[in-house]
Amino acid sequence: MQSIRLKRLFAAIIGTALFLDGAYLISLNKIHLGTVLPLLIGSGLLVFALFYPKIQLFVHQTRYRHILWRIGCWGFLLWSTSVLCFFIYLHLASQNNAQLTPVKVIIVLGSGIEHGQPSATLAQRLNRAAVLAKQQPNIPLIMTGGLDFREKFTEAEVMSKYVQQNFSISPTRIWLEDKSTSTDLNLKNSKPILAQLNIQLNEPIAIVTSDFHTLRAAAIAHKQGYRHIITVAAPTPLINRYNSSLREYFAYGSGWLLNEF
Repeated sequence: MQSIRLKRLFAAIIGTALFLDGAYLISLNKIHLGTVLPLLIGSGLLVFALFYPKIQLFVHQTRYRHILWRIGCWGFLLWSTSVLCFFIYLHLASQNNAQLTPVKVIIVLGSGIEHGQPSATLAQRLNRAAVLAKQQPNIPLIMTGGLDFREKFTEAEVMSKYVQQNFSISPTRIWLEDKSTSTDLNLKNSKPILAQLNIQLNEPIAIVTSDFHTLRAAAIAHKQGYRHIITVAAPTPLINRYNSSLREYFAYGSGWLLNEF
């Protein structure tokens, strides 16, 4: 009996946290798998905690239901474990970024704009890129990202304006890749710009992105022929960190299935 109470209490606490997390971010129009899934899982855990006796009564009415229940519970446990392992792997990988050596160009991957301004996640990427640009003052920057829904300016334009205003980076150093809507296209559409700059794919190229995104970005770049990639991890705001990592879990899996890398 005591173990059952602890299970219900644990489910209620975790369920409430996940539900409120997902609901809050969705209220900010951040609607994607990384926010919807925690909301659904949290709702399921709350239902489990509140209606446990009725659920158990229903499950044990037939042997078939009991077997399905056990399979579902073990499946959820295994999936949760795989997500936790992926989070740990992402964290360790982002901590192992090497000291930045001299590079030929800095490519900054987009991450969405909100009301004409970089999102909190994108601002962190731009802040990180600007520091690198100050350290290596002669190299160009490529801002990547097309036109977001309901926005007047492309993501690349907003990114360029941000680093000019906040870090006094000369517009003559900034090149815009303003047609793409994904990491795959960001890197693919940056190739003509690299050609204009006389930069070869086997030369050192820095790719600035969020810590949770470095592994997939590097894998996609290598698939496209980039041979000397240096990924630079920008910190993800705490409010978005775990939801972004959860979305990346599925994106990494789908990218592998779709042969993106």
